[in-house]
Amino acid sequence: MNILYDERVDGALPRVDKAALLAELRERLPGLDILHREEDLKPYECDGLSAYRTMPMLVVLPERIEQVEALLRLCHRRQVPVVARGAGTGLSGGALPLEQGILLVMARFNKILEVNPEGRFARVQPGVRNLAISQAAAPFGLYYAPDPSSQIACSIGGNVAENAGGVHCLKYGLTVHNLLKVEILSVEGERLTLGSDALDSPGFDLLALFSGSEGMLGIVTEVTVKLLPKPQMAKVLLASFDSVEKAGRAVGEIIAAGVIPGGLEMMDNLAIRAAEDFIHAGYPVEAEAILLCELDGVEADVHDDCERVRRVLEQAGATEVRQARDEAERARFWAGRKNAFPAVGRLSPDYYCMDGTIPRRELPGVLRGIAELSAEYGLRVANVFHAGDGNMHPLILFDANRPGELERAEALGGKILELCVAVGGSITGEHGVGREKINQMCAQFDADELTLFHAVKAAFDPERLLNPGKNIPTLHRCAEFGAMHVHHGRLPFPELERF
Repeated sequence: MNILYDERVDGALPRVDKAALLAELRERLPGLDILHREEDLKPYECDGLSAYRTMPMLVVLPERIEQVEALLRLCHRRQVPVVARGAGTGLSGGALPLEQGILLVMARFNKILEVNPEGRFARVQPGVRNLAISQAAAPFGLYYAPDPSSQIACSIGGNVAENAGGVHCLKYGLTVHNLLKVEILSVEGERLTLGSDALDSPGFDLLALFSGSEGMLGIVTEVTVKLLPKPQMAKVLLASFDSVEKAGRAVGEIIAAGVIPGGLEMMDNLAIRAAEDFIHAGYPVEAEAILLCELDGVEADVHDDCERVRRVLEQAGATEVRQARDEAERARFWAGRKNAFPAVGRLSPDYYCMDGTIPRRELPGVLRGIAELSAEYGLRVANVFHAGDGNMHPLILFDANRPGELERAEALGGKILELCVAVGGSITGEHGVGREKINQMCAQFDADELTLFHAVKAAFDPERLLNPGKNIPTLHRCAEFGAMHVHHGRLPFPELERF
């Protein structure tokens, strides 16, 4: 699906003279690598959400901060939109380029600048891979906690932009909880520092505001992350259930028992079978659902917690509870979970990965609702997700070669997200809104809230040149979508003209 997605608050983006822009870039930035031929641009037409594709006008690959500064100043003067891209592993179309804009690829900023074991922090450039930080910190007995399933490939700049999580975020938090400082460039090329080397900094918490802002407020040029000591011990329990509802209820009962696992993940039968065929992790393929519960800390506490959680799982109706015998089996259990997405890809020509968050208590009902929607739309759904923090990742299986199936998958995904909102949840937990969920923003927020979001955007980027048309819908778009969130039965968007 090729999309020219250039929506702005005040109308369409102006047309850009590509030849004149390319000539000026070459004149003012002679050392900057610029891609402009179709065959060179093609690899950048989408991020990890490949259902949406747009050919960028130009792709630039800077290697020095000064090049990025000059590029932003030039684009600001010429009113040329800029979309930042890291490793391109995002799953919401956040790095979808514009036909009338520049795609700014930050992948070459891939140096680890400092690992400080005494201060327990690392300074890295935005193109550094998530896993590379932990690998660099490992000789000091430290690691970086947020671990998205794409950690072998995704970059820390993109993690900041999307506020990425991972299987261990229940105990150790999302990206925002593991940051000390971020260096950014404004849309005008001005250098700014958000946060500080200390645990707190004066003034408004702009670091938290910037985390998850999806490239709409500035360009990340350096990140200082917190490092944690590796836990003395980690054990994993694998619990099998004969229904997804029982597994969902068990999640809340573990937390209610006063135990906060390092990770608490759930997979349904479709995901279990796919992962087992792919990884051979030792999963029980006859189970309707499994929970993976990792408990870490000092040895005595871990042993006690394992026994407590085992009792909770058995009382919750688990048909079997297994503890990983050794580190190798523990690694296999997690390998199955972290490879569940590519494993499910073997079941269907295409799949659509959703991302919504719900209160833990709503897990059984929402899983039932997803099953009902799956039957209604005639598309299979595999559920694999961060159960401990209620971050759902339904995988909708479809075949894009069959007319109408992509549109049906999109419609089903939208209904699942709206179900999450209806039970008090959110349309995203870590993948972001991007292009994918912009309509569902209308279902979650009302006109006043959306207007406030636009005001925050305008404070950083008045001309709306950074990643325009993503994340925050216009009020007119919500009116056209027809799924506006309305408080107390008021008329949706009364300020808009009716026909």
